[in-house]
Amino acid sequence: MLAALWQKNQPLMLERLDLLDRASTHPELHEEAIAVAHKMAGTLGMFGFPEGTAIAREIELALEAGNRNISHLAARLRALLFPTR
Repeated sequence: MLAALWQKNQPLMLERLDLLDRASTHPELHEEAIAVAHKMAGTLGMFGFPEGTAIAREIELALEAGNRNISHLAARLRALLFPTR
């Protein structure tokens, strides 16, 4: 059941990862990226990705501190969640 729920939510997670990627170079996405990172931090543990929760929280904290250089963190999160892509 959890696997089916993860499968259903993968497109949303990919959209969120794409937004985090774009936020590094598009300041107008800053606030939305904070919200996205917060949502991901809150849900990834439920899907069995505690490391994903930690990375998403790290992204959220970096953005809240004004650091937009999160592309390396977003790449780590993408590789963790979608290792075959």
